Amino acid sequence: MESAAVAAERTLVMKRLMFSAAAAATVAAGVAIPAPSFAQAQGTQAEIVVFGTDPCPRATDDAIVICRRYPETMRYRMPEAYRPSGTFQERQSWVNKARNLQTVGNTGTGSCSAVGPGGHTGCLTQEIEQARQAARQAAQEGAPPQP
Repeated sequence: MESAAVAAERTLVMKRLMFSAAAAATVAAGVAIPAPSFAQAQGTQAEIVVFGTDPCPRATDDAIVICRRYPETMRYRMPEAYRPSGTFQERQSWVNKARNLQTVGNTGTGSCSAVGPGGHTGCLTQEIEQARQAARQAAQEGAPPQP
């Protein structure tokens, strides 16, 4: 003799098996109807950037065209995402930062410090190097960007 709970569980299992068998047969027969995707329902969409008085392409029945118009002066500019930004310290490479840290704490001849004999001898060298770096930086900022 079976209890009522065991009989109910067995019936539930049989219903699940029958449902999964029916679903498998439907898929195997190719009866499943796919739902249209969002892109098919809306058509294709294209976003185009035009400059100055350039014409914007016309939309068709199945394609939507969105034009973003910029002034003619922006045609050959580097896109904002690729432009260098931030201060010089933020843009400076780690190699240059590490090179500057190599001489921190040096004393003696050629170090430009008040500690040790001949410590003053490196001050002129440092001033000359700082002037060269400033000239290089000014030349880089005035030059057009490299491709």
